Amino acid sequence: MAARVNQENFQQEVLEAKGLVLADFYSDSCIPCKRFSPVLSELEETYGDALKVVKINVNFDMALAERYEVQAAPTLIFFQDGVEKDRRKGLVKKAELVEIIDSLK
Repeated sequence: MAARVNQENFQQEVLEAKGLVLADFYSDSCIPCKRFSPVLSELEETYGDALKVVKINVNFDMALAERYEVQAAPTLIFFQDGVEKDRRKGLVKKAELVEIIDSLK
């Protein structure tokens, strides 16, 4: 299950993490975000230790959303060894995410 990340542990959980991290900036009131949650779980299961998935609630962590210029939920940001490598906003197909993950891992 994706780890919940906030302002206090973002540095450690995302920026200092080794490897590929998928940060899901979401909102509890966002219907596409809710529909997308099972897809993220499937990706976590498929990739195991090669992919870390974290979730950031934009309603509670506005500072992080502003820092990364998140304008819409969901926004997915791929970090590799603490550096942003790719980003997608809105509902994205699983196949597109697989393609991104495979190109970055």
